[in-house]
Amino acid sequence: MVEASELLGSYLKDRRSRLDPAALGFSSTRRRTPGLRREEVAQRANISPTWYTWLEQGRGGAPSADVLDRIARALMLTEVEREHLFLLGLGRPPEVRYQAAEGVTPRLQRVLDALELSPALVRTATWDVVAWNRAAAAVLTDYGSLPPPQRNILRLIFCDPRVRAAQFDWDSVARFVVGAFRADATRAGATAQVKALIDELCQLSADFAAMWRDYDVRTYGEGMKRLRHPTLGSIAFEYSAFAVDGRPDLGMVVYNPATAQDADRVRSLLHPGAASAPP
Repeated sequence: MVEASELLGSYLKDRRSRLDPAALGFSSTRRRTPGLRREEVAQRANISPTWYTWLEQGRGGAPSADVLDRIARALMLTEVEREHLFLLGLGRPPEVRYQAAEGVTPRLQRVLDALELSPALVRTATWDVVAWNRAAAAVLTDYGSLPPPQRNILRLIFCDPRVRAAQFDWDSVARFVVGAFRADATRAGATAQVKALIDELCQLSADFAAMWRDYDVRTYGEGMKRLRHPTLGSIAFEYSAFAVDGRPDLGMVVYNPATAQDADRVRSLLHPGAASAPP
């Protein structure tokens, strides 16, 4: 059975062989094998060449998280490669380094748009809505009509009277949102990034301040959501939350109409005058 230390050594050697010495300021002459030399990786990582050699040879004990971080930077690893390095070296992923989302890819937007009768959105770890489909704009909130800073789910739940009135059990929904938000922000390493938002909401909403002090933690997962829509009246959805692979900063939430009648209500809103689907 191959030990983790041997797998780590093989992985380091492979990543080292893929780097261009000339591009990193090293001479490319008189090299017997492609890529950087071990001592060059050690130099870039500011660690002992002997220690790095031992790591590639599968000996020397488990490296620290700091050493692995420096090696990851030295080898110019991507986030997924860095995670793999930590799993091999320490048996766990690295601590999350939060990166603010810059929106979604056109491909992911097309996924949302394909869900014609199911409101769907993509939110960041700080619960800013960065993408949505037509059904979400019609049934939930017209996010496109709001300035980007106002497209935050917590702001809408606690500071928008229309959104508050649409919830059948606002107190239960609000507590769920606060607990799930706390878990998401912490998991993504975004605690510092959300401090200003938390401070602002504590000033604007006594309800939020009280719920935030409860330190409740929830997971979004899946469940039922009922809304009071100004046009459709009472309408129910089954919701499911999904992680976006390769984007730990993003999560997608899809609200599927709970019944055929609920689907017809959404259809009538999106296509006024169209005939209902046959039973």
